[in-house]
Amino acid sequence: MDVGELLNYQPDRGAKRPREEDGDEVRAKTKSTRDIRLQQIVPDPETDDQDIDRDMILEKLLDHEEEPEVEPVDESSLKKMILTFEKRSYKNQELRIKFPDNPEKFMETELDLNDVLQEMHVIATMPDLYHLLVELNAVHSLLGLLSHENTDISIAVVDLLQELTDIDTLHESEEGAEILIDALLEGQVVALLVQNMERLNEQVKEEADGVYNTLAIIENMAEFRPGLCTEAAQQGLMQWLLKRIKVKMPFDANKLYCSEILAILLQNHDGPRGLLGELDGIDVLLQQLSVFKRHNPSTPEEQEMMENLFDALCSCLMMGANRDRFLKGEGLQLMNLMLREKKMSRAGALKVLDHSMMGPEGHDNCHKFVDILGLRTVFPLFMKTPKKMRKAGISEKEHEEHVCSIIASMLRNLKAQQRSRLLSKFTENDCEKVDRLMEIHFKYLEAVQQADKRIEGEKHDIVRQGEILDDGMEDEFYLRRLDAGLFVLQLICYIMVEICSAGISQVQQRVYQILNLRGGSTKVVRHIMREYAENMGQGKSEDTVQNEQRRIMELVENF
Repeated sequence: MDVGELLNYQPDRGAKRPREEDGDEVRAKTKSTRDIRLQQIVPDPETDDQDIDRDMILEKLLDHEEEPEVEPVDESSLKKMILTFEKRSYKNQELRIKFPDNPEKFMETELDLNDVLQEMHVIATMPDLYHLLVELNAVHSLLGLLSHENTDISIAVVDLLQELTDIDTLHESEEGAEILIDALLEGQVVALLVQNMERLNEQVKEEADGVYNTLAIIENMAEFRPGLCTEAAQQGLMQWLLKRIKVKMPFDANKLYCSEILAILLQNHDGPRGLLGELDGIDVLLQQLSVFKRHNPSTPEEQEMMENLFDALCSCLMMGANRDRFLKGEGLQLMNLMLREKKMSRAGALKVLDHSMMGPEGHDNCHKFVDILGLRTVFPLFMKTPKKMRKAGISEKEHEEHVCSIIASMLRNLKAQQRSRLLSKFTENDCEKVDRLMEIHFKYLEAVQQADKRIEGEKHDIVRQGEILDDGMEDEFYLRRLDAGLFVLQLICYIMVEICSAGISQVQQRVYQILNLRGGSTKVVRHIMREYAENMGQGKSEDTVQNEQRRIMELVENF
């Protein structure tokens, strides 16, 4: 190549706008930007010099195009970002008020506002700077945008809040998280989120994602601060969740998430439980669960939703008033049918029955269960743990615990004719129910004795090391014993002393006969029942506990 020609070379600086008459011919000759930039590196692509490494050129080109690194977020840059956000938000609001019927006037400011909201996601990487969001009033401004006329903006705010409240991020800086959550709750964040969800159309993917992310914000905050569940339920969330769950539309991720949030709200809080009852939520839960009476869930996600609804129902039944609603809503009949149909819902139905009958508040449900011939359903489950129960995600121990708890509750609550019908079950077929009771008694007695040996060894090691066994340790050891099978054993022993004190000599003789045959002892049963009576009372009134303790001790003395 001629050196002079090379020195005089000037790259194509781009053709002028082609005239109409030039037509396609000129446009065809116009090179793309990438070709021109390649030409700046390679003077003449038609040259005979073919030894230039193309990969090296592309590498240089990519280096040439590399964007500068994003500056790390610090206090100063965050303040600038918040200031930009406030300015754009104010500008958009001003133009929307000034030109309400002319979107062209405010559309650009809306795009700018959306851009800065996307940029603010970087704040989630610095939770220790969350206090600046509160101090500079940005949280208040963000909450204000949840009611923005354009749902794209409100969804952008939801996305941002979801990332800011991510549970892992909150735990990175407890102090910053506390400040942010306080400010959000002070600004009635849940009420505003619910109002925004009510106007979103879930047929549109972006808006359906907005609903999902809103539920994620609530889950994050509830996990970080469980106490806010009651407040959240009262700010319209409970009503919205029940309404969304019963909407007739195909099953989706949002319905699953709603069931999960509902179960979280009800888990440990009486406020939401009472509110759900007042909003006819028991009927909503029963209606949704009735679908699974004769049909198994079609997907694992649908199964998870079913389990969440059963958990929510169990939590609700911890309140006496809700047990009455459950009874009137024919919940017992539905659970009894589920047990008979032998579908996946059977495990959840058993758990619900257990919760509906326990304690003095279960009196009416126990009587009704006998009236609807529930004994015919529950005793076959007592005699043998179905294999399908294990497939439904419930262990043999859990199954036996629920069945024994139901029978124990009925023995405690039933009177007159219904009680006689229950006791007569233990005399049927040459006392086969008594034989089964004693079989599982020795099974759980052995499991508890093994756990006791391990715990005694640990206690011995602790004392040998010079440490003191405090109440906290003793409580932990007791919980471990319960988990090893002590709770089921206590229920079995309770059933044993109840049926032996009923005055049916046939049953009494069979219990003593099996105890003697297998080297058992009435002293062991008495000891288990005394320990059970001593540890009663968590979450119950003092009078109720004392009366129940006296009753159990009388049964033990007569055993």
